[in-house]
Amino acid sequence: MAKNISKRNNMSAQNRPFSLKATKKTQKVNLQTTIVDGKKVRLSTKEIKTNKKNK
Repeated sequence: MAKNISKRNNMSAQNRPFSLKATKKTQKVNLQTTIVDGKKVRLSTKEIKTNKKNK
């Protein structure tokens, strides 16, 4: 099983229908399973991209 090592949290946003009545919702982070140093870990896609750039 992959370990979640991402440091990012969910964001809060608002649903806005045609009547403009605001209701709260959460936007979850896009976590993907990757292999780092021979171990399966869960990172956000943004963190995966920066890791590839730094290598």
